[in-house]
Amino acid sequence: MNFSKVASAGVIALAGLAYACGGSSDTKSEETTNTPAAAPAKEMSFDEMYKDNPDYVNGLALVKESDCPSCHMVERKIVGPAYKDVAEKYESTEENIETLAKRVVAGNSGEWGEVPMPAHPGLSEDDAKKMVKYVLMLKK
Repeated sequence: MNFSKVASAGVIALAGLAYACGGSSDTKSEETTNTPAAAPAKEMSFDEMYKDNPDYVNGLALVKESDCPSCHMVERKIVGPAYKDVAEKYESTEENIETLAKRVVAGNSGEWGEVPMPAHPGLSEDDAKKMVKYVLMLKK
């Protein structure tokens, strides 16, 4: 009987040791994996999105050559509304493009506040339409 008491004590000791060390080798241990978070999708700039669109490229060139940047920016209001705000207000339809181009050439007041937009009589209506098409593409 002494042998069975010693054997029982040994089995209990080994079981306790195995439990304290995490169990036997065939039990699956819980592993934590550090997978990096997916990088947020890179937001493309309008220049990247429309680099091959002639309406965008030509309109942007005409806007840069004009006095428009004195009163307008793409994202922020200066004197006149931001281009993105104009794009949000107006759908890009032929009717709106024509209306807005006429306002650019003739000047306008009251649409965006008290400060009137001056006339641009030296600008052709065709060029004004190209500029308006560019602005209306800036809708997010």
